[in-house]
Amino acid sequence: MRTIETNEITRHIKEMCIEANHYLSDDMQEIFKQSAQKEASPLGRQILQQLEENLEIAANERIPICQDTGMAVIFIKVGQEVHIQGGSLAEAIHQGVREGYTEGYLRKSVVKDPIYRENTKDNTPAVIHYEITEGDKVEITVAPKGFGSENMSRIFMLKPADGIEGVKEAILTTVREAGPNACPPMIVGVGIGGTFEKCALMAKHALTRNLKEERAGGYVRELEEEMLETINRLGIGPGGLGGVTTAMAVNIETYPTHIAGLPVAVNICCHVNRHVRRVI
Repeated sequence: MRTIETNEITRHIKEMCIEANHYLSDDMQEIFKQSAQKEASPLGRQILQQLEENLEIAANERIPICQDTGMAVIFIKVGQEVHIQGGSLAEAIHQGVREGYTEGYLRKSVVKDPIYRENTKDNTPAVIHYEITEGDKVEITVAPKGFGSENMSRIFMLKPADGIEGVKEAILTTVREAGPNACPPMIVGVGIGGTFEKCALMAKHALTRNLKEERAGGYVRELEEEMLETINRLGIGPGGLGGVTTAMAVNIETYPTHIAGLPVAVNICCHVNRHVRRVI
């Protein structure tokens, strides 16, 4: 049994919140540069160049990539051979977010109640997704999610007869309706299967996939490639001003589902697609 102190969890979460909001991950930087080279529209290329310049300024001067520094979404996998000591794991995570957003001078965007909307002034609480795994490690992914793109996301409760064509149409419908509002070029996360809430969680998690990692095989990979090509033929383009770079990636996760259903969730993220992963 391995013991991990809660203050260590807090420290990592704090650092990761600041890192995610100031630096684009390596996989995103690479695909961003590739997309800029492929863009056919002069205006689209100009917008991508301006976005690249913004990323460089943010990294060099350590200022946020975007003014919307997001609501903190935390995926945490805790090994069964780990003992968390020193207090509540949930509070340790919230404290890390609190310190990261306060000491990092990041915008506080969270309100206490969805109707009465008083700002919590420290960007807590975070949204936390826990998973118990084998081993003695803790894996943490911090993914601050801005709401320009979050508001453009959708869930579809399709009929099994809708099949893969129904899934394709659900993805395209979401992207078409999002248009410029999701700050393209975007990453499109898709969850297929499970239940109402499971498909949404998969779509969110799909956004955190390292784009350098080998993708799933079979129809999932084919569907990702087809959807990326089809989305980029819509002509929405960078900033919604036209071009062939509406999306830089389509990431899909699947899960078994009920014989009577075909849940599909589409979670869109803007070109920043902030995510940082650490294993402790």
